[in-house]
Amino acid sequence: MKLDLILRIGTKLILPFILLFALYVQFHGDFGPGGGFQAGVITAAMVILLAITFGIDAAQRIAPPWLVSRMVPVGVLIYAGTGVLGLLLGKNFLDYSVLLHDPVHGRELGIFMVEAGVLITVSGTMTSLFYAFAERGR
Repeated sequence: MKLDLILRIGTKLILPFILLFALYVQFHGDFGPGGGFQAGVITAAMVILLAITFGIDAAQRIAPPWLVSRMVPVGVLIYAGTGVLGLLLGKNFLDYSVLLHDPVHGRELGIFMVEAGVLITVSGTMTSLFYAFAERGR
């Protein structure tokens, strides 16, 4: 791929927009279709596109394997921690209404936290799977 100049320049130009679209999907997930899972897959696809175009080493400089492997449990902890926080504050698991002074704002914060945890977990899982398959082919 080192000689394919158009593909490399096109990839460099489109990567920030892919990340921006993933963030849009993440933040729009509270109000419409989308959310953490879709944003996580889009983010992982950005890393995979980088790896396909510039090589696995370039992708691993941007998203190192040690970081990617830690993303999965951190995302699960964010998700579960949001639910446990509701339990500790006297409500049911994943009852977000007690997270802030106003139940409506508490629910919005809770949904955002859960979706952020899902984004981190899905992105880490998809990227880890790609790295595992790519390393096997070397």
